[in-house]
Amino acid sequence: MLLRRLTALYVGLWMYGFSMAVMIRAALGLDPWDVFHQGVAVHVPISFGAVTAVTGVVVLLGWIPLRQGPGLGTVSNVVVIGIAVDAGLWLLPELHGLALRIGAMGLAVVLNAAATVLYIGAGMGPGPRDGLMTGLVRRTGLSVRLIRTGIEVTVLTIGWFLGGSIGIGTLVYAFGIGPLIQLMIPLVDRYLPGFREQRRAESDVLRPDGEAAIARAQPAT
Repeated sequence: MLLRRLTALYVGLWMYGFSMAVMIRAALGLDPWDVFHQGVAVHVPISFGAVTAVTGVVVLLGWIPLRQGPGLGTVSNVVVIGIAVDAGLWLLPELHGLALRIGAMGLAVVLNAAATVLYIGAGMGPGPRDGLMTGLVRRTGLSVRLIRTGIEVTVLTIGWFLGGSIGIGTLVYAFGIGPLIQLMIPLVDRYLPGFREQRRAESDVLRPDGEAAIARAQPAT
């Protein structure tokens, strides 16, 4: 079981980083956190993957006052995704032609969803950004919708002002990732404990109005 979980964790993280590279090459807009990463990368002499990793470390520092504890998956998230996205950008050429770019965008979102299912299914600790969200929910008592929307609108806005790419891909990701993850969960649920553990964790952080403090389908970063 441990080997299965570790395999799911690292395959999922690598796929996640590679899907980010495909989305960048599609050049039709990125998800909110990657808009932020791209915007920062424009202004600093380090790679996109390095920006992703440094951002993860900074976000982890925000866990300290929230009394969040990282797991193996949390630390691996910071390292593996950053390496994978840079490797993907090195391997993948610039894409030309709208049809090819649209296809790449769709593939990136599907790969991202599959990667998220594997990573969460491994059940070895949340990503830095997801842990920030759940920690703020626990500490503030506010809803998941409000906290998550607030975080993503903030990073999206900052990233856009810094020069990050917003486009149709941003909307496709926002509206497509959740349903895709939900569709893929049954494929791994019987083999990996992560979603069962997450459902048990949800019961401990339910708000009085019945809303779970951990989203059903949240990206890994």
